[in-house]
Amino acid sequence: MRQPNLRRQVALWLLFPLLALLALDAWLTYERAMSAANEAFDRSLEYSLKSIREGTRLHEAQVEVNLPYLALEMFESDRGGKIYYVIREDNGHVVTGYAELPLPPRRARPEPYHTAFYDATFRGEALRMGALRLPVHDVPHAQTRVVWILVGETIESRQALARQILTGALQQEGLLVLLALAIVWLGVGRGLRPLNQLSAKVAARTEEDTAPLEKVGLPTEVEPLVESINQYIARMRRMQESRQRFFTDAAHQLKTPLAIIQAESELTLREALNEPARQRVTRLNSAVQQAAKSVRQLLSLSRLEADSGHPVTLAPLALDKLARSVTLDWSPVARARNIDLGFEQEAHTEILAQRELLAELCGNLIDNAIRYAGDGAIITVRVARTAQGALLQVIDNGPGVPEPERAAVFERFYRSPTRQYVEGSGLGLAIVHEIARVHHARISLGDAPGGGLVVSVHFPPAGP
Repeated sequence: MRQPNLRRQVALWLLFPLLALLALDAWLTYERAMSAANEAFDRSLEYSLKSIREGTRLHEAQVEVNLPYLALEMFESDRGGKIYYVIREDNGHVVTGYAELPLPPRRARPEPYHTAFYDATFRGEALRMGALRLPVHDVPHAQTRVVWILVGETIESRQALARQILTGALQQEGLLVLLALAIVWLGVGRGLRPLNQLSAKVAARTEEDTAPLEKVGLPTEVEPLVESINQYIARMRRMQESRQRFFTDAAHQLKTPLAIIQAESELTLREALNEPARQRVTRLNSAVQQAAKSVRQLLSLSRLEADSGHPVTLAPLALDKLARSVTLDWSPVARARNIDLGFEQEAHTEILAQRELLAELCGNLIDNAIRYAGDGAIITVRVARTAQGALLQVIDNGPGVPEPERAAVFERFYRSPTRQYVEGSGLGLAIVHEIARVHHARISLGDAPGGGLVVSVHFPPAGP
């Protein structure tokens, strides 16, 4: 499964903690906003309490209250909340107002002439209350009583102010979060730029390029990575060189004795031999020829592999001329088996290719057709130009290849279970497939009109 890029991962890693911190900060901001709103609105309650205190007095043993104009204006104003008040004596007698308004908790009750603020519930509504404990005196009669002045306000206005403060704070913090993520995104992208450049350099290298990577212009943090890659490249280069030496030495050591055995067997066949001995020597000569061919094919495959260390240089080449030449080279083999081998050219075609490899591809296709189409078959080599480039086809009227086997025939040493009688090593089409790969060509199998097999190799155009 494809992993997300590092910048997206870092942004996601930061996003969730930032959202959690933003939620925590929102709660703390709301609490601070409510505290600030209470502090601001409590001043109004305090002014109301002081105004009512100025109009409260004791006369002839009766507490009289003359609500001043400012207090009445506050009670009658529409500020988005409800105002409740009560003036009661310390003994519980209500002078005026709402008798059910609760007194402050005992632990929060103020000293005389002092004000206390607290939260309470009245008639199912949350209130913010202000309480003033006021001693009033009747000097002529030498009397003193304690009066409670309570003023309460519903908290809608306070909540609205707190929400307004919270909304402004969240907008500001949300903008800061977005800016932080953008800075992180740009910072990580800038920090990854050397790695992206290094990745582009590695991706642009050819399969044959085993030179170490340059460390010029890279940050010091990336140098250990480049050094590790260079060490890996050096190990791979040594492995390629060792493997190539093995294949070269093995091919040399095998080709020489096989050539000697083949020459000796051919000389032996020229001598007078009885029939059983001649048959054995003939089989020996055929097996040696097949072994020599397999060695050559294995060596070709080893050189065609991507990590072989043998670069393939492509140059403009006339596909039609080369295919005609290879077809003529295989004509004697075809005539020996009474096979009609022909060549068709629809147009002059030019591609980018290596002549030796392309000749081997064409020869292997013709050889494969001769082997499997059988004696007396008709084989046609065709070259054409297409909108996508050039097309090389080898068409025969033989038994063809069953649909389920068409993908497997390009595997090394694959032998069709229905054609085990045909001599071969199972490497011809594997070599064709590798040569097509290094030429950026596409190979496919199809049915020929009237029966048989069509092998098509599609080459890209030679130029832009």
